[in-house]
Amino acid sequence: MSVGPRGQQTSPDSGPKDVALAFVKGINARSPTTLIALMTDDHEFIDSLGTCISGREAMRTAWTGYFQLIPDYKLDVDECLCFENVVVLLGTASGTYDRDGRLLPEDRWQTPLAVRTEIRGGRVARWQVFADNEPLRQVMGRSDT
Repeated sequence: MSVGPRGQQTSPDSGPKDVALAFVKGINARSPTTLIALMTDDHEFIDSLGTCISGREAMRTAWTGYFQLIPDYKLDVDECLCFENVVVLLGTASGTYDRDGRLLPEDRWQTPLAVRTEIRGGRVARWQVFADNEPLRQVMGRSDT
């Protein structure tokens, strides 16, 4: 059994949708510990550029760094589609780029999001993101004035 955000429990008997949504809650709580607990040992994360990161400990480092870069990162899920162990989430990703410890309104971004996730044994085996990174790239590339 795994403990999800705010003590929510998932188990091998949890439905794929419940596990995927618990993972979203872990992201929105910006809790690498929760996310790691919800991952399989051989978890794969694939970003929208096709970069793959494998393994729980590599993902702990990746999520920790991302939450430092975007401290208010959030996923809003509008639709959830399930087929056997595959869950597709549709919605929006948003956050504010941390510019030297300052979260400025002009550094806030938002983009449509799709995630394809595979659930195995009550845990997330694969989390694949499809999103346009351009809004964040534009904010990051803007000169600090």
